[in-house]
Amino acid sequence: MTATRLGLLVATLVAGLAAGPALAQNRCAVTDPTGTPLNIRETPNGDIIGRVTNGVGVRVVNSSFDERGRPWVLIRPRGTSQVVGWVYREFVSCY
Repeated sequence: MTATRLGLLVATLVAGLAAGPALAQNRCAVTDPTGTPLNIRETPNGDIIGRVTNGVGVRVVNSSFDERGRPWVLIRPRGTSQVVGWVYREFVSCY
């Protein structure tokens, strides 16, 4: 990951944290209906930087939309403070 991309990711996280606790959702899980690992992206609909399997517990720390108006969320694994990246919002269920 380049320094510019890392800086963008950190800035996005800080913006999400500044939005307050109402934005953070603790009880979420990956629920991709295709059954394949969900792509984790650097930015909403950006480059793929990893994958996460169905059922993994995550915390939503920010949300955004891509250029086509589709919803995306910035996630991190539950119980950690490490931000992972952006995933398509429709494949994350919060309860």
